[in-house]
Amino acid sequence: MTDHTRNSRQSPALWPDIERTYGWVHRAAHILGNAAGETADTVRRRFDGLIGAMTCHRAEAGSLVGAVEHFLKVTRSYRPGLFHCYAVAELPRTNNDLEQMFGSQRYHERRATGRKTASPALVLRGEVRLIAATATRLHPPTARDLGKVSLERWRDLRLRLEQRRLARTRRTRFRRDPDGYLAALEQKARQQALPA
Repeated sequence: MTDHTRNSRQSPALWPDIERTYGWVHRAAHILGNAAGETADTVRRRFDGLIGAMTCHRAEAGSLVGAVEHFLKVTRSYRPGLFHCYAVAELPRTNNDLEQMFGSQRYHERRATGRKTASPALVLRGEVRLIAATATRLHPPTARDLGKVSLERWRDLRLRLEQRRLARTRRTRFRRDPDGYLAALEQKARQQALPA
C-alpha cells in the first residue's frame, strides 16, 4: 500500500476535525473582517466569545487539537493590539500596507544611491526622510502647507540632526585613527586652558 493510498483512506476520518476547526477559523476571520463596520468593543466582545468557545471545546478538534491550541496561543500574544484598527479611523487592519510603504522607500533609496544596503543618510536622517517621502507620496505639499511650518520646530529638528551627524563623524574618525583623534582632543584641551 502506497503512502498516497493510505492517506486517501485516512482523509474521511479526519474530515470532521478539519470541518470543525475550519469553521472556527473562518468565523474568526469573519469577525475580524468586520464587514458591518461594528465598533471596536463589539468586535472585541464577539471575538472573545469565539475564543472562549474554542478554548472550552478544543477537545472536539480531535487530531487538530494541537493546531487549535497554537491558534489560541498566537491570538493571546496579538490580542493587546488586535482591535485598535476598529477604534482609530483609517488605521489599516494589517501591517501589509506599512511593510509595502517601507519596501517602496527601500526600493527608491536603492535606486537613487545604487546601494544594496541602507544608506548611512537614512540612518542619520530617517525620521525626516522617511516621513517626508511618505507624506509627499500621499499628499504633495502646497506652498500654503510649507508656509504653515513652525520655523522654531524646523530649527530644533535641524540642530538635532546635525548633532547626530557630528557624533557619527566623530565615531568614524576615532575608528580610523584612535591615536590621532585622541591627540587632537588633547591639543584642543590644552589650547582652551591657556589664557587668552
